[in-house]
Amino acid sequence: MYERFGKRLLDLAAALLLLVLLAPLFLAVALAVWAWLGRPLLFVQPRAGRGGMPFTLLKFRSMAPGRAPDAARLGRFGRALRASGLDELPQLINVLRGEMSLVGPRPLPLAYLAHYSPRQALRLRVRPGLVGPGVAAGRNAVAWPQRLELGADYAARPPRLSLDLMLAWRSLWVLLRGQGVTAPGHATMPSFTPPGPRDPFA
Repeated sequence: MYERFGKRLLDLAAALLLLVLLAPLFLAVALAVWAWLGRPLLFVQPRAGRGGMPFTLLKFRSMAPGRAPDAARLGRFGRALRASGLDELPQLINVLRGEMSLVGPRPLPLAYLAHYSPRQALRLRVRPGLVGPGVAAGRNAVAWPQRLELGADYAARPPRLSLDLMLAWRSLWVLLRGQGVTAPGHATMPSFTPPGPRDPFA
């Protein structure tokens, strides 16, 4: 029942309720982005959804425009915004559209599709999530192999309300603590690069 109807109905009801309750916070974050970074307020990027289908991910912008490295464009305000997780709030609209779920593997760039192993590609069986196993495990502090395995493991199992509630709670705890905002040694999270072919003589 939860797999066929409940998860999507819960997504719709919770996303709509959160959008209403958090409207003042949305406005405050939008004004802060406008004051610190100017326009546009939103960062939009194609990401891979369920089945690998592309959709437009919405986020509040946290970096200055330009082609400089992330570390140079991510100032104090942007780091604080990312640490709070408030930059992800516009993805509630993606949830209402049916492009995302509240809980699931985080949506990743389309360019990564060609690099997934068959196991890693299992993550595409389900809608990507606003929060999920990777966030609950520590966000960007979790290395790519583990993040992709967590997403594959989640997608390989039938959806369960108890699991989604647990992952949502753990993700919220990680966000409230400002944990895992960056990968070790990086300003954000390095791009996913698959391992090269193994040396048969190694």
